[in-house]
Amino acid sequence: QVQLVESGGGLVQAGDSLRLSCTTSGRTFSRYAMGWFRQAPGKERDSLAVITWTSGHTVYADSVKGRFTISRDNAKNTLYLQMDSLKPEDTAVYYCAATIPYAPLATMLTAGHRYDYWGQGTQVTVSS
Repeated sequence: QVQLVESGGGLVQAGDSLRLSCTTSGRTFSRYAMGWFRQAPGKERDSLAVITWTSGHTVYADSVKGRFTISRDNAKNTLYLQMDSLKPEDTAVYYCAATIPYAPLATMLTAGHRYDYWGQGTQVTVSS
């Protein structure tokens, strides 16, 4: 059974940092692209960043470029999202997801509906 399990969310103040983790199991993701997404109450899902599992190529949404860093540890089968200089508008449930890329990575960033596997999400709340 394929599982993606996010952790690391919490309540922080504006300007703080958090590192989210997404632990994977149940299959090998070497051919996959892994993405981070978020969704705030009453809003559409946002695409944040995507990385190819093997080569480590990354693409970021403009809204988080320079503040968030996506990475992976192949040995630990874990995906990370380092979030710095957090803002209240970053408050949301954060999800990791996996897909076999069928297009350039920039396209995969915005193709959330094509991702095959999703985690259950972790809540991030940033107070002002």
